Amino acid sequence: MRIKNNILRLIGLSVLTIILGCESQQASRSIEADVIIYGGTSAAVTAAVQIARMDKSVIIVCPDKHLGGMTSSGLGFTDTGNKDVIGGITREFYQRVFDHYQKEESWKWQAREEYGNIGQGTPAIDGDKRTMWIFEPHVAEHIFVDFLKENNIRVDKDQWLDRESGVKMTNGKISSITMLNDKTYSGKIFIDATYEGDLMAAAGINYHVGREANSVYNEEWNGIQVGVLHHGHHFGNRKISPYTIPGDSSSGVLPRISTNNPGKKGDGDHKIQAYCFRMCLTKLKDNRVAFERPENYDSTQYELLIRILEDGWKETFRKFDPIPNYKTDVNNHGPFSFDNIGMNYDYPEASYERRSEIIKEHETYQEGLLYFYANDSRIPYEIKEEMNKWGLAKDEFNDNGNWPYQIYVREARRMIGEFVMTENEVLGKHKVSNPIGMGSYTMDSHNTQRYITPEGYVQNEGDIGIYAEQPYQIAMGSIMPKKEECRNLLVPVAVSSSHIAYGSIRMEPVFMIIGQSAGIIASMSIEDEIDIHKLDYSRIKTKLITEGQVLNYRKK
Repeated sequence: MRIKNNILRLIGLSVLTIILGCESQQASRSIEADVIIYGGTSAAVTAAVQIARMDKSVIIVCPDKHLGGMTSSGLGFTDTGNKDVIGGITREFYQRVFDHYQKEESWKWQAREEYGNIGQGTPAIDGDKRTMWIFEPHVAEHIFVDFLKENNIRVDKDQWLDRESGVKMTNGKISSITMLNDKTYSGKIFIDATYEGDLMAAAGINYHVGREANSVYNEEWNGIQVGVLHHGHHFGNRKISPYTIPGDSSSGVLPRISTNNPGKKGDGDHKIQAYCFRMCLTKLKDNRVAFERPENYDSTQYELLIRILEDGWKETFRKFDPIPNYKTDVNNHGPFSFDNIGMNYDYPEASYERRSEIIKEHETYQEGLLYFYANDSRIPYEIKEEMNKWGLAKDEFNDNGNWPYQIYVREARRMIGEFVMTENEVLGKHKVSNPIGMGSYTMDSHNTQRYITPEGYVQNEGDIGIYAEQPYQIAMGSIMPKKEECRNLLVPVAVSSSHIAYGSIRMEPVFMIIGQSAGIIASMSIEDEIDIHKLDYSRIKTKLITEGQVLNYRKK
């Protein structure tokens, strides 16, 4: 009998151990915080820091392995616009950049006095304001990491949202989000800080992909822009044949040229502006990695480049913009360059697997273009000789083959929220109520398609730049879903705006600004125990100003 009882006791203990073990395992996969931020962009960091400084618990959950998005992934030649409207934690970031480069040891490859002081339409260094706007990728990442360490902010990396069934809604609010590995995060407020708007979309929030017709928001510069040739990233009056045998339409079309009708000016479509990687290159031999021939390299993909070089185009190195230590932030420039036009249309809504394929194709295209420039016999000697002096910076992106971590998602989904920012607000035609920050950069879109004109020549479409005379206010409603869709989600990156308005808002300093504002709104919602849509804006405004945000601008 004793033996039987002992056996039963052992069985009971074993069952209890299994139950407790399962509960413990389940508990380890169920994590709570006041605010859950999904995404690892610069906006995620500023939001998290603000929330922590307001004594709320916050966790960043992201698919990324490195924080900071484009700010720490090659876009070191900052698109600042008017620096006077950059305040709060965002300005603190650029002050920390300044402090870093005040140290002699930060100038490993270059003497500080040799660097110069050239920025994006502005000096790189403002000595009197102790800010610096141009920096190396690893410096930006270190600053973001320091921000998080100082504020004891937890970051769970390599976590991928279950976009099909991972968002649990309860009474019009998100109660939890679950990752593909079954980890679940519960919170009072959620922030979607992804470029793609994945959490927003998975929560059932309405959004738009592509260009709206001008008629939708009474705009002039949205929609298809056939015939509008800005910036120089087009073929202009060059009569470049798109056909395999020049002038012979029956011979087939060269790669990366669409045979579809580009559409009518002002109409909408579902195409999006081109993506690329912002490469960090150097000429310094001791820190240079030579361009390698990529897997699946195909020299025929670059035939169009040969034709424009033969036609006299000589601006290959125009956008090799200098950043410290003899490095560059390389951007697209000209009619055929690093923008992979027309190859990203399905990216915003694509599966993770399909996005990975798109990113890999872009990487192969861009690596192949560099290799082609440096090795193909048809490249003019002086250009080939110059390209062979360049290479990837050996001390950047060390765990990724010195290639940037993040592809430049210039635009993906855009929420249709409580307020839609349009060109009318950006250009000052309509007044904004309840501002949470300011933007100032040109309404800028890269090319969207490459097509064949009625005359039989190749042309690019979509690259435009419309200057805003004054900085403009960004409405609080542009980061809030409609209250009937969700009452506890904030979206500071895939903001509610038209395509062309987003062309200005999409700058990294602006993402950081409205990321911080999202953090303030989230924290105040928790403090007041009230939905984000019911908060008293006057109190939010006071807190925004207290925290250094700029809400108004007067021309000096």
